[in-house]
Amino acid sequence: MGFEQNLRKIAPYVPGEQPGNVNKVIKLNTNENPYPAAPGAEEIACNLKDKDMRLYPPTDAGKLSRAIAGYYGIDTKNIFVGVGSDDVLATAFLTCFNSQVPILFPDITYSFYDVWAELYKIPYKQIPVDEDFKIKKEDYLQENGGIVIANPNAPTSLAMPLEDIEFIIKNNPDSVVIIDEAYVDFGGESALPLLKKYDNLMVVQTFSKSRSMAGMRIGYAFAGDRIIQAMNDVKFSINSYTMNYPAVEMGVAAIEDEEYYKATIAKIVKTREKAKKEFTKLGFKVLDSKTNFLFISHNGVKAETIFADLKKRGIFVRHWNKPRIDNYLRVTVGTDAQMKKLFEALKEIL
Repeated sequence: MGFEQNLRKIAPYVPGEQPGNVNKVIKLNTNENPYPAAPGAEEIACNLKDKDMRLYPPTDAGKLSRAIAGYYGIDTKNIFVGVGSDDVLATAFLTCFNSQVPILFPDITYSFYDVWAELYKIPYKQIPVDEDFKIKKEDYLQENGGIVIANPNAPTSLAMPLEDIEFIIKNNPDSVVIIDEAYVDFGGESALPLLKKYDNLMVVQTFSKSRSMAGMRIGYAFAGDRIIQAMNDVKFSINSYTMNYPAVEMGVAAIEDEEYYKATIAKIVKTREKAKKEFTKLGFKVLDSKTNFLFISHNGVKAETIFADLKKRGIFVRHWNKPRIDNYLRVTVGTDAQMKKLFEALKEIL
C-alpha cells in the first residue's frame, strides 16, 4: 500500500461544467448572474494598485463586515465573512457539527452538504422531500446534531414559508440550524428577523448570485456572537487571510449600490416569469421558482436527451444522473436574448 494507505479518499463535489470558450456558448448551468456587477465594483477592479496585491489584507475583512452590518442593521460581532458561501458553510460544518448524532438535511438539496459531512466525518441523515419536492417541517422533529436547510432550495428552486423555518428552529433548541439563503433575493423570505429570537440560528448568504460577483467569492453568515466567535477560532486555525483586498473593496462598492442591485434582480425575475410560461407551452413541467433558475421536466422527451442536444448547440444547462431528479434539468435564468436562443433550440429538439 505504501503512502497511499494514509491518503484521505473522498468523492468530491462536482460543479457545473465550465466550458473554456465561454464567449462562444450560452452558459445556463451554474446559476451565475447574466448581468455585470455594480459599476463601482468594476471601477475598483480597473484601478488596483501595487499595495492591493503586495500587502496582506485585514484578517477580519473589517471594511466589508462593517458595510454588511450597516446594510442589514446587524452588529459586526454577529457576522462572519468568507471566500464565497461554500467557504462559510464548510467552516460552519466544521465548527457547529461536532457530535456523534447525525445532522439532518434534505435528500434533494445542495450536493456539497453530504461532501462536507463525509470530509469532516460528521454523521448525517438525508430526509426525503415529498413527491412535490417540498421539505416537510415535521420530519425535522427528531434527534439530531444539527440541521441544514437551503431556502429557497437547490436544485428544486422551491421556497419554504418563514413560519415553517421558524418551526424547525424553535423545535431544535439544542442544535445549530443553518439556513442557506444563496437564492433568497429572488423571491424567498429571509430568516434574518429570527436571529433576535433564536441563538441557535445561522443564516448564510452570498454575493455570487444577486450581486453578480461569483468570481470574487464573497459569502457571509449571521449568527449569535458565540457561534461567530467559534467560527473565527476555527477559521484562524486554518488560514487567517481568507478574504483578498480587491474582493473586500468591490464587495463594499456592490452593497452600497442599492438601486443597481434591485434593478438587476427585477430584470431576472421578469425574465424568469416569462420563461416559466414559455417552458409550459413547450410541454415542460415547471416548478414554482423563487430563485434565479428553473427546475423543469418534459412530458415526452428525456432530460438527458435534451441536455445533450442543447450542449451540441452550445447551450449549457445542468443535469444530474441521480434518483428522483434524473429526468429534470436546472436552467439558469439568462438575459432575454439568451433565453430566446434557448427556446429556439428547444423547439428544434422537441
